[in-house]
Amino acid sequence: MTTETSPDGVVTKTAPGSVAEVATRFRELLDAKGVTVFAVIDQAAAAQTAGLTLRDTVLVIFGNPAAGTPVMAAAPLAGLDLPLKVLIWDDAGVTRVSYYSPETIAYHHNLTPTTTAGLSAIHPLTDALTRA
Repeated sequence: MTTETSPDGVVTKTAPGSVAEVATRFRELLDAKGVTVFAVIDQAAAAQTAGLTLRDTVLVIFGNPAAGTPVMAAAPLAGLDLPLKVLIWDDAGVTRVSYYSPETIAYHHNLTPTTTAGLSAIHPLTDALTRA
């Protein structure tokens, strides 16, 4: 598994399979864990409706109110970053999984690690996805 973290706090991992396959596996993983999936947005399909072409790109918006509510109670503007989002995208034939780290969200909203601890589940969730 390849993992990179950019200077702006975006974690990117490599996942086996096509964007569609990885998005399906991620949805199944979230469902199995009882995590709420709020939306799955096929951004490439949306681009096609405007007559444009975009590499395969799917945004999955998900969360757990038990983890996100304390964060938004402590910092209402954290709602701009929550629920959590994972972007699954094609990088020249390699499927990538990218998201803002919980540490970055905590930093942006001046939150304590204790307040954002529940968000850290995104790391093992995406680790499991990239090993699949």
